Amino acid sequence: MRRILLWMLSTVAAVVLLFSYRTSTMGASGGGSAPTAAAAPPAAGSGSGSSGSGSSGSGTGASGGGASGAGKTYDGSTAQTRWGPVQVRITVDGRKITDVTAVTYPTANRRDQQINAYALPRLRAEVLAAQSAKIDTVSGATVTSEGYIESLQAALDAANIG
Repeated sequence: MRRILLWMLSTVAAVVLLFSYRTSTMGASGGGSAPTAAAAPPAAGSGSGSSGSGSSGSGTGASGGGASGAGKTYDGSTAQTRWGPVQVRITVDGRKITDVTAVTYPTANRRDQQINAYALPRLRAEVLAAQSAKIDTVSGATVTSEGYIESLQAALDAANIG
């Protein structure tokens, strides 16, 4: 009888400890909103850290020079993800994507910063190689990758690139 009681109390204690454990991916703000990309190194280009309007429609085209003075830039819509908003800006010359910049992405805590420092350059390289939104997600950054692809597709739609 004592063994059963001891086993039951230890099981209950273990379950309580497991449910009260908080993971490191829960930022100080609870993972809700995230600031814009002011201090992160995703890609060279014209990413100034400005935020989108948050609309869920297709991206808004903004003409203007890229880093070389040629091409037009298009902002994708802001994709709301579990860890925060993601927005992409593309630079297009003719029908070719010449640059991709993550304008807004989750940076609420150190783990977000580590993940995005790893994932965003890989996503950018894949977009430039594929010249479309048909790219693979980055392992370990699936949520950000899906938001990136969603915003990228909106920017491509605004630029009339399939």
